[in-house]
Amino acid sequence: MIPCQKLPLPDNLFPKQYNLYILREDLHHIFVSGNKWRKLKYHIQHIQNKHFHTVVTFGGAFSNHLVATACAGAMYGFKTVGIVRGEPVQNMVLFLCKQFGMALHFVSRTAYKDKYLCFEQYTQQKTGYYFIDEGGADEIGIQGCTEIWQEIPPYADHIFCACGTGTTLAGLVKGKPHTHAHTHIHGVPVLNAFESIENTASKYGSEYHFHTEYTLGGYAKTNRDYLNALTLFAQHTGILLDPIYTGKVWYAIQDLAKKQYFAQDSNLLLIHTGGLTGIMGMWEKYP
Repeated sequence: MIPCQKLPLPDNLFPKQYNLYILREDLHHIFVSGNKWRKLKYHIQHIQNKHFHTVVTFGGAFSNHLVATACAGAMYGFKTVGIVRGEPVQNMVLFLCKQFGMALHFVSRTAYKDKYLCFEQYTQQKTGYYFIDEGGADEIGIQGCTEIWQEIPPYADHIFCACGTGTTLAGLVKGKPHTHAHTHIHGVPVLNAFESIENTASKYGSEYHFHTEYTLGGYAKTNRDYLNALTLFAQHTGILLDPIYTGKVWYAIQDLAKKQYFAQDSNLLLIHTGGLTGIMGMWEKYP
């Protein structure tokens, strides 16, 4: 069982008329954490059942998904290749990928837009290679994310998740059980690709709320007040939130609560989807 813990924050950080909880999906594994594990779970089963020898996947230079896939490959015995968007760089995230045995292949941002072509060019159409899209964003990843409901307590009135590709939100919408009919699903986009995210989630229903006002201008965009809010959260809970994904979910919940968006005594649940390696590229920006 993944822990779901109540957060007793002081009144100056969170209104006392609501009950705030956090689902610690980040505790699945230090590197294959949160929704990364959910998205990869059934891919790994398929790779093992069909005896693929190498996974080729995609991401940016600070991609949590690349680290998770590299680590999963080391754990489950398959080779990994990361097609990285942009010019060759070195950082701690890519260092971790290489430590877990991932071969890195950098491509231009233009070439990166056609991932299937990148895959074909790299593999030269040889057999034994397995394609996983950026962030594990596909039907298999969505199916894995439906299982988050197994960890969500029945008393949750509102649940919140970060949205990048929309895979986690789609999984929550698709997998919502009758036992949680009263539970409201909230998606918080972390980038301005609202239409793409909604296109992914809306295939499975319309029972969700979409909060588009917390991107702070776009993917990986921050400001001083936002980063200070994440620091205060960590100092009062002992829990780190990454500034790219889960941090923006907390920022949204905090703001909505201050605006009395929820009914009195509502139980609010922040789904911590992991991915803490994202903080490595931003630590110098913190106050």
